[in-house]
Amino acid sequence: MRLFKQTAPIRQTDDTTARRREPDLRYVYTLTAFVSIGAFLFGWDQGVMAMIIADDRWLALMQPASDWSVGFVVSVYNIGCVVGAVTTGFFADACGRERTIALASTVFIAGALLQAASYTIAQISIGRLILGLGVGAYSAGVPLYISEISPAHLRGRIVGIELMILCLGEMVIFWLVYACYFLESDDWWRVPLAVQVAPALVLAFGCWTWVPPSPRWLVAEERYDCALEVLSRLHGSDAAELEIAEIRKTVSEEQVATQASWRDMFRGPVLRVTLLGMSLQMFQQITGTNGIFYYAPSLFKKGGITDPAMANLATGGIGVVLFVSAWIPIFYFDRLGRKTWLQFGLIGMITALLGICVLQQHAMDYPDNPINNLIVVFPYMFFTFFNASWSSGSWTYAAEIFPISLRAKGNALCTASLWISNFVVAQVSPPIESATGYGLYILFAIICVIAFFFVRYAVVETRGRSLEEMAELFGIDKTGKYQDIQDSARQGLLQDNPQDEELTLVNDMDSESS
Repeated sequence: MRLFKQTAPIRQTDDTTARRREPDLRYVYTLTAFVSIGAFLFGWDQGVMAMIIADDRWLALMQPASDWSVGFVVSVYNIGCVVGAVTTGFFADACGRERTIALASTVFIAGALLQAASYTIAQISIGRLILGLGVGAYSAGVPLYISEISPAHLRGRIVGIELMILCLGEMVIFWLVYACYFLESDDWWRVPLAVQVAPALVLAFGCWTWVPPSPRWLVAEERYDCALEVLSRLHGSDAAELEIAEIRKTVSEEQVATQASWRDMFRGPVLRVTLLGMSLQMFQQITGTNGIFYYAPSLFKKGGITDPAMANLATGGIGVVLFVSAWIPIFYFDRLGRKTWLQFGLIGMITALLGICVLQQHAMDYPDNPINNLIVVFPYMFFTFFNASWSSGSWTYAAEIFPISLRAKGNALCTASLWISNFVVAQVSPPIESATGYGLYILFAIICVIAFFFVRYAVVETRGRSLEEMAELFGIDKTGKYQDIQDSARQGLLQDNPQDEELTLVNDMDSESS
């Protein structure tokens, strides 16, 4: 693994050697935006197949045997994502977070080219399986990296930016597929499957040559000077000195207590943390998001929008809603607790799912009634509430709750839980919908109710806690050594005024756009 590991020294530049550095939120946001190209590609491949599998030209070429075959083309990708997510823990610890993202990009490119060149169900399924390996590594590696470079008081916002970029990928691919749909070619669907190679190449090159290693990974590698330099660039010199001491102490204590094996993830108090993270990621999927997302054209058709072009147009609108609503957690997620947002989102999601049921029943009773067009309102409502809460909430929670020595493996397990759940939803949704109609959405609503009580009574609030405090919060460290005077000092250095942070983010975005 040494061949892939970043081993070059990370030194101060000439103009910063003699002065103390201030926190550089612009640099934090820039790194977040760049590595979130992986999230963009994640969103791209979440949305790329929805219109393709509903197109008669694609169906005539591929000739799927049944709804199960179509479901398999969609869901086999999730099997690859499970494997990619689980192996991310090993590669992220061995090679570094940013090099793992670069390696994932090479696998992603191979899968993208193979599925774009396919002519049979078997060929496109193999391509999507390989592609899923890369996307699974993105889905575990990107939030892991950005959670380790962000200040504690901004972690929810930083992960929210990643999710906003993911939703941007979903919106872009919806409209690209919609435009390609009107091409007078039976191979129109190959274009959106092939174009994604370009951003993957950019991500691979940047993560290999420009993106710095995670400071917490550098400490685990005993490269303390390099870790201090990276932290100084990100959080300023004063905060960096406090953080490096805290991280070193935490890593040292955890290395004495554990060798960070996979077995440790299911022992003692760590088991509770593992189950919390995996359960939240599971609920994120089985509450309905991808049951609606993957098969949106079919949902609109059964809701009374029978024109395929109009159903695809309504599906493209989902991408716009996802992108716009993804800005909500960027500015507001850290103002309320994690549990508050998750419960609030579930209330809106339940309401939207019941609305889908009512409108689909209305379309069955009154097929040509103009009221049927209102079916578009409820999927849009569902994704607005989902994006404001669970879309960023479950990822933030899973990335922050594990002790440092177990974080890569814990994040990998949580992400694998998400992808396994995603596979089940993608595979069973078409036959369940064919057999029960809107019964599928009643099932999702029932699961949302269960998730509400799980969040209310099982989830532990983590808002405002540093990554180094998580062990004590969950009872993994009984000594209380994680809490000392450095915590409040570091928070004060990183956060002088919440309004200043808002202004900094807005000014950064304005300057970047100009």
